[in-house]
Amino acid sequence: MSSGHILVVDDEPDIRNLVKEILEDEGFEVSVAESGEAARHARRKRRPDLILLDIWMDDVDGITLLREWSEGGALPCPVVVMSGHGTVETAVEATRLGAYDFIEKPISLAKLLLVVKRALESEKLQQENQGLKRQALPVVEPAGKSEVMQALREQAQRIAQHNTWVLVSGEPGSGKEVVARYIHAHSPLRDKPFVEVAVGSMSPEHSAAELFGSEDENTITYGRLEQANGGTLLLGNICDMDMQTQSRLLSVFQTHSFLRMGGTEPVPVDIRVIATTSRDLEEEVKAGRFREDLYYHLNVVPLKVPALREHGEDVPELLNYYVDRFVMQENLPYREFSIAAQNRLRNYGWPGNIRELKNMVQRLLILGQGPVIEVEEVEGALQHRHEPDAGELNTDLPLDLPLREAREQFEKVYLEHQLQEVGGSVGKLAKRVGMERTHLYRKLRGLGIDFKKGGD
Repeated sequence: MSSGHILVVDDEPDIRNLVKEILEDEGFEVSVAESGEAARHARRKRRPDLILLDIWMDDVDGITLLREWSEGGALPCPVVVMSGHGTVETAVEATRLGAYDFIEKPISLAKLLLVVKRALESEKLQQENQGLKRQALPVVEPAGKSEVMQALREQAQRIAQHNTWVLVSGEPGSGKEVVARYIHAHSPLRDKPFVEVAVGSMSPEHSAAELFGSEDENTITYGRLEQANGGTLLLGNICDMDMQTQSRLLSVFQTHSFLRMGGTEPVPVDIRVIATTSRDLEEEVKAGRFREDLYYHLNVVPLKVPALREHGEDVPELLNYYVDRFVMQENLPYREFSIAAQNRLRNYGWPGNIRELKNMVQRLLILGQGPVIEVEEVEGALQHRHEPDAGELNTDLPLDLPLREAREQFEKVYLEHQLQEVGGSVGKLAKRVGMERTHLYRKLRGLGIDFKKGGD
């Protein structure tokens, strides 16, 4: 695949074609526009990764285009301005409007290639930094030396080599997103975009615009599909997607194109899709909450991420990993878990999985004292998790998560506790929590909660 899509806007055919040939020789995919109006049309047709923009053109000058493209805030991609008779004022204005650099004509091809590569690298770093601000840095690979985790990594590596779609399932907090990133990092698309969509955080009213983008007469907003073009799109917790967006997404998968909101021309798209779910999608299909045809499109290669209680022998390694991470990234004091504390946590059930472990480590580093975390301190942390004082906010609740995902994690802990209180009887649980029994069965299965069928 190419190193990126570049739009060259220049009204001089010789320059336009020369730049196109040079960039194509370097492995870039290049589109050209001979005027300002043609540039507008080219941006609607396909999202560029970089624009080379001439200042002086007969119909619309480059500064006017820069003003248009920067109206919504930052420019949608790096823009390098070119001019044969530019002035300091022009260069300053272009920079003020967000242009990455200014190149004078006649163009030095060596300088042009250097600026193009630097602009693309700068954009990639900026996107990565924004991603790190939105969420914690994931584990480089699914951690653990247990047989089950070794098998998971081997399976993920095999899947990564084929451009097939993947459905990653597992309980909330088990590390599904880490596995998805691991697959992308080991795939031929590793140097291409990786765009994550947290489906649970999207409202039905805004999901279409976020995924598909929008356009009107003067403005184009590129959605996540277009941002992921040529790379990987991660749909996190696809089970939370509303039916209308499911239908639109299915059409994209079938036609490999879509319409932006308000748009009239189809936009081609070529992406690899990795979807995650914490609920059984087959059950969601039977319940009428998920489209069967979309399910079969997504479930080309299923991959199950085990709950942490299924590989408790990896807990010491995970504890050490998160201690090191919080010490390095957040400058927290270094503390180590005693052998007794590690052994206690190896035998703990971890209803919140790896996310719960990470939150507990962070809290112990912040609130604890002394170089060693003893078993008594761990017991206090576990007791605090399940038995907060009356009127006290349980700080183990996932307050940094999208609402739907946080609610799902709470429901799992809540229902597991209530089920234990009624001795495992779903009939008694239904009365206790005020839910219809059939719906409760689906909820328990979707959350991965073990229960005994029927019994009162």
